[in-house]
Amino acid sequence: MTRGRLHHVELWVPSLARAERSWGWLLTTLGYAEHQRWSAGVSWILDGTYVVVEQSPAMVAGAHDRLAPGLNHLAFQGGTRADVDRLVDEATQHGWALLFPERHPHAGGPDHYAAYLEDEDGYEVEVVAVGDAG
Repeated sequence: MTRGRLHHVELWVPSLARAERSWGWLLTTLGYAEHQRWSAGVSWILDGTYVVVEQSPAMVAGAHDRLAPGLNHLAFQGGTRADVDRLVDEATQHGWALLFPERHPHAGGPDHYAAYLEDEDGYEVEVVAVGDAG
């Protein structure tokens, strides 16, 4: 057990089918495995940390707005620059759009190699290249 390590993240989504298409592909590409499944949700786990997407009956009306107070984005280690590039090449086939394309892959700054992606429901992820210089 590592005290302070993130245990899990739960995202309430308006469409479980869309979330499985986008989040399921992304998380399995990053090495997560399906962990749990129930009628309204599914989770994927990697090294003891898991991500849940759920179409909860308790969800109130409205869409996720990454620019409003609350969650802006989740950031994942994406492997090498080549791994991040491959992920970007495939992302649109799975419901993701590249954010800040005019500044990609350095939208986070000249020394930060990452892809910023947004799914059809407005959730943003950052996939960061690690292990490469700069």
